[in-house]
Amino acid sequence: MATRREFLTVTVSTLAGAALAPRSATSAPKAMSVVRESSFIKAFDDYFAKTLATEYEKLTGIRINYEAVSVGGMLTRLTTIAETKSGPEIAGTNLNWPWLFDQSFVDVSDLATDIGKKLGPWHDNILDAVVVNKKWKALPWGNIGQLEVYRTDWFKEAGVTKFPDNWEDLLAAGRLLKKKGHPFGFELGHGFGDNHGWLYPLLWSYGGREIDKDGKTVLLDSDETARAVDFCRRFFKETMLEDVLGWTDVNNNKAFLGEQISCTNNASSILVVAKRDFPEIAKVTDHSLNPQGPKGRFHILQPASHALMTHAPDQAAARAFLRWLYDDKQLSRWLTSGEAYYAPFLTAYDNHPMWNPEPRYLPYKESLKTSRLHGWPGPPSHAMSESVAKYVLVDMFAKAAAGESTKNVIATATSQLKQIYKIK
Repeated sequence: MATRREFLTVTVSTLAGAALAPRSATSAPKAMSVVRESSFIKAFDDYFAKTLATEYEKLTGIRINYEAVSVGGMLTRLTTIAETKSGPEIAGTNLNWPWLFDQSFVDVSDLATDIGKKLGPWHDNILDAVVVNKKWKALPWGNIGQLEVYRTDWFKEAGVTKFPDNWEDLLAAGRLLKKKGHPFGFELGHGFGDNHGWLYPLLWSYGGREIDKDGKTVLLDSDETARAVDFCRRFFKETMLEDVLGWTDVNNNKAFLGEQISCTNNASSILVVAKRDFPEIAKVTDHSLNPQGPKGRFHILQPASHALMTHAPDQAAARAFLRWLYDDKQLSRWLTSGEAYYAPFLTAYDNHPMWNPEPRYLPYKESLKTSRLHGWPGPPSHAMSESVAKYVLVDMFAKAAAGESTKNVIATATSQLKQIYKIK
């Protein structure tokens, strides 16, 4: 029978097969806390809080408190935790946040290596987001994909029987649908996901780039960027509702489920909610990979991960919990509860049964192959995050859609990037 201290230092391989018993109350904390941004999939949060946390407490005697932060508020909460060096021992991270909070996150390379050996290897593209100076600063559990969500019935009524494979064909389809009273609705406002989810891939697919991989050369002012901007202006004017200029991430969901739009870029949450609350809409909703442009097809990388905070009073206990959580017995059930909303970065889940019940979610798994971090091919950095936070790329496209010249919007965005990256 394992003691509490033995449990805290047990390896992943031992943990998988050990019959672990509750430990004495003298060598481990009575409770630990995990904070994450609320998932759009309530069942995912509920499974963690009501099932997994309960199981762990029964197993170890350690209560796991779960704090759910409102959508869009996690970065502010994490900043407070890091600055005050107090609060939850384990925190959820998104995008490239490990680069922003490097000094506040513990090196978890040993855990990542063990997990990768057992359930991996890890997908290569996740390394840019969580490995800082050759050290894993967070453990990813999945990608929140951003794909095309559309009404199959309305597309067919317009004579479009297959979702268009490239941007120009999607524009043509959008014209037809708008004439029939079913416009598109792609976010161009200051949200946090559904704007970046299609604008970065659009830029990349035309060959445009913000910054070179060395992080020292701004590349935005190019013919390729200009072509992407010109397309976006036409796409907005000829297919969309004008309201999208002020939309945030909730607006396109509401518009789609309110049958105001026929196509948008979103995570799988629209279909998840439709299946629960709007079954007739769910029957005629489907997903597709982003259209390709002259230079290929791309998607945005939005990894969700756990980080161990340096202020955690018992890091061994926190590590033990993470080992347990990322064991297949727990991780498999937890991911399944999320209805494929999170595409795992571990190859053991590429053909997992979680994908079988609803084939319409499969494009989210497929999109991992062509997903890149915001600012790609530039290096993950504070500057990259600042560019995203200041909506440099979003505003470039949105201003063009609103009528400003292509030359001016690119010049403004280029100037902003040079200031952010401190390039003369």
